[in-house]
Amino acid sequence: MSGHEQADGSSRLSAAHRTVDGIRVVTLHGEIDHTGKDVLRDALTQHETGAPPRVVADMSGVSFLDSSGINVLIFAHQHLADAQGWLRIAAPQEAVHRVLTLIGIDTVIDCHPTLEDALGA
Repeated sequence: MSGHEQADGSSRLSAAHRTVDGIRVVTLHGEIDHTGKDVLRDALTQHETGAPPRVVADMSGVSFLDSSGINVLIFAHQHLADAQGWLRIAAPQEAVHRVLTLIGIDTVIDCHPTLEDALGA
């Protein structure tokens, strides 16, 4: 792993980063709500200059997602697209997947059932 971030004690969200075949994989653990939105934004939008940023958000460890997280996902998607890159969501738990489909995020950001699927798409 190339890095690990955790917000101060008020946040229950952590993000670990690694690179797989030029794709930045952000593995998230915890709940994504207003206290963790900055951790999520920073984790998804940091990228090196040069090649277009390609990011997969591994959400297998995320148990809760509220509107703060939805807004950050949309922001990150647009930010990466503006840099000629992309964002994909991988392995959301059932409760999180239900929110993503209810809101319609899955029609804007590619959602995949597994990390392997997201990396290979």
